Amino acid sequence: MIRQRKIELLAPAKNLECGIAAVDHGADAIYIGAPRFGARAAAGNSLEDIAELVRYAHVYNVRIYVTVNTILKDEELKDTEKMIWDLYRAGVDALIVQDMGLLELNLPPIPLHASTQMDNRTPQKVRFLAEAGFRQVVLARELSLVEIGNIHHACPDVPLEVFVHGALCVSYSGQCYVSQACFGRSANRGECAQFCRLAFDMVDADGKSIVRNKHLLSLKDLNQSEELEQLLDAGASSLKIEGRLKDVSYVKNVTAYYRQKLDTVFKRRKEYIRASSGKVKLEFKPQLDKSFSRGFTNYFLFDRNKDIFSFDTPKSLGEEMGTVKEIRGNYLTVAGIKSFNNGDGVCFLDETGKLQGFRINRVENNKLFPQEMPRIKPRTILYRNFDQEFERLMSRKSAERKIAVILKLAENNRGFTLSLTDEDDHSASVVLEREKERARTPQEDNLRTQLGKLGNTPFEASDIVIDWSDNWFIPASMLAELRRKGIEKLLEVRRINYRQEIYKLPRTHHAFPVNELTYLGNVMNADAVSFYRNHGVQRIAPAYEKAPAEEAVLMFCKHCLRYSMGWCPSWHKVRSPYREPYYLVSSDNRRFRLEFDCKNCQMKVYAEK
Repeated sequence: MIRQRKIELLAPAKNLECGIAAVDHGADAIYIGAPRFGARAAAGNSLEDIAELVRYAHVYNVRIYVTVNTILKDEELKDTEKMIWDLYRAGVDALIVQDMGLLELNLPPIPLHASTQMDNRTPQKVRFLAEAGFRQVVLARELSLVEIGNIHHACPDVPLEVFVHGALCVSYSGQCYVSQACFGRSANRGECAQFCRLAFDMVDADGKSIVRNKHLLSLKDLNQSEELEQLLDAGASSLKIEGRLKDVSYVKNVTAYYRQKLDTVFKRRKEYIRASSGKVKLEFKPQLDKSFSRGFTNYFLFDRNKDIFSFDTPKSLGEEMGTVKEIRGNYLTVAGIKSFNNGDGVCFLDETGKLQGFRINRVENNKLFPQEMPRIKPRTILYRNFDQEFERLMSRKSAERKIAVILKLAENNRGFTLSLTDEDDHSASVVLEREKERARTPQEDNLRTQLGKLGNTPFEASDIVIDWSDNWFIPASMLAELRRKGIEKLLEVRRINYRQEIYKLPRTHHAFPVNELTYLGNVMNADAVSFYRNHGVQRIAPAYEKAPAEEAVLMFCKHCLRYSMGWCPSWHKVRSPYREPYYLVSSDNRRFRLEFDCKNCQMKVYAEK
């Protein structure tokens, strides 16, 4: 017998609308920001909205995870504890957390997931977190397939969550302090200023210019849609789509795309099964290049490569459409295989490498009539970053999710019984007490039609059975009421039988992988200090946000500019024509020194005084 492993597609939700859309388009789990203390401070949600999303999602066995993944000040812990109890009462399935101080509080029996903000890169770290009581661990985005496999091999019973799509942080998550250092906005407190998307000059130790006005720390977006099966084989159980600040169109399109990809894998690989219920029917064809992206990359899944960065622009390019053939007075002609629509948004990189854009007023065959004519040259590549027709589709109801149910209408001594059994083997029965009378015409087809009218309910009839000894008559109104009561009862049964995990954190004292924590430990409060001391850490420095460390590394990057320029001594074995150290210079003339740690294959970024 095949041992099956449940696989969840984990989708983001900026708000209740996005959360419901994620359910409808195939998510098995959803993560959404708490009212406070989430790593996207701009994506907080009310308790009422979270509770409503819980009620909607649980019908489909979709789980709701709430992010409380910032480091906390001492004075915030009491409010956080109260908020967590409120979330527990609302039926939330798990919390995604960063601050170990939370484990010292009086928490309800709610599962905790270890955020990627904890910098989860090694088997030792993952094993420690599992033994501390974490029920799922979110791995660092930078890990390769081999590294994920090694962690799974060492910790086979720990559910591993991996990012498969969306924006990438250039620094290891939880190990970036440049926003705090430069702008007083801590990434560990949900206030990242997106320093990595800014334009920089790059100069050498002698002040010679290497690169001018490029987005040297800006990465493309992650896209592992063709590698899902390999990720599952490596040990991933939860496949995460980034995007808690993205709009509902993005959530619909990307979730639906990955749902289809995963379902294709499940048809071939019976050892993997989906973690929720219901079949999704789409009213559109999902296409990833229709949603926000900076171009796509596998990042470091298959080791180091040059396709990870987006130096020209940190903005969305969209889909490549063709090239400009010629420019006339009020229009331009395009050579390409894809067609434009009236109202489309178009962008291109000008001769200086700067992103420009325009809106199409009218399309006539291969002629584009912009609202305002751009300054553009022949042979320029055009991208569509806003598809008018696709967005119109996304603005309407674009999917429905239905749970399969078998309806059986049978007679009994007092009248009739309608029994309903859904795809998860939940059952409900309702009785119609009515004296039997024979119908004048055959009833079976009409009965099937009436019983199959499940309309806006979460259910869809997979089979309808009429188990009668005679051709009985039931008025349509009575049959409709019987069906309505049956559906209501089945829904109630599903809600009652929903398996919400109840998990009380154990009190543990096992050794943390290291006995000293620098500012990189992100220890912000006394409860976090207590936790680490109870687990063998002897020296604990305060978080950078609490006491900025001298000569601190502000960013730890797997992305390496020396490699990107073709001068890596390990990979290219080519000597750079420039003298190190190199510096990044921002538009306000701040300087940041680059250091290359070849032993760990990292680039470090320091502030230059």
